[in-house]
Amino acid sequence: MPHVALPPARSSSNDRHHSTGFSMVEVLVSIVVLSFGLLGVAGLQASALKYGRDARQQSVGVTLARELAEMMRANAQVAGKTSNNPYFGNFSGTGLAPATTSSCLNVGSTCTSTTDVANAQMTDWLQRVESALPGARVVTCNDAAPYDANGLPQWNCTASTGTGQPVSVIKLGWTREKTDNSIQGASDSDARPLVVLPLTPGGQS
Repeated sequence: MPHVALPPARSSSNDRHHSTGFSMVEVLVSIVVLSFGLLGVAGLQASALKYGRDARQQSVGVTLARELAEMMRANAQVAGKTSNNPYFGNFSGTGLAPATTSSCLNVGSTCTSTTDVANAQMTDWLQRVESALPGARVVTCNDAAPYDANGLPQWNCTASTGTGQPVSVIKLGWTREKTDNSIQGASDSDARPLVVLPLTPGGQS
């Protein structure tokens, strides 16, 4: 008897629909999983950018505080004054500037006194702080308690605690994004200094 080849069996219409539907479900599930993965990556990138920005601003703030500390150390005669001290003050808002501005350190100018030098240094330094740190606030003072009872930095300056002599302290803060993504200004009621640099009585940090 001759051998007769039979045609391949065909899937029924229901089988084809079932296979097609199953493939679409797989694709949709894959898209959803991929979307969650991409959202996670985007969130990590956003967090990395935020923390990187915070780290850069912190580094800039510390560098600026140390610059001012060196200027005060070099001009210890003026920096050691308890009154009429150009280095001391509470500076915030726009246009950071000392009470008396000076440009005597510019080329072609001459400073007539160490106080004039201090005013010129503060004029230039505060301008750089304002341009480098958003919404910057600066407090420089003699302070016997730069930290509160919980060990947290505070803006207030305490002349004496009865247990120790106050030292010159440089405090810096700026507008930043908190961990809950809210924006906190340096002058907000719950804001604290982000950089606190005390100087020894001899003017060295």
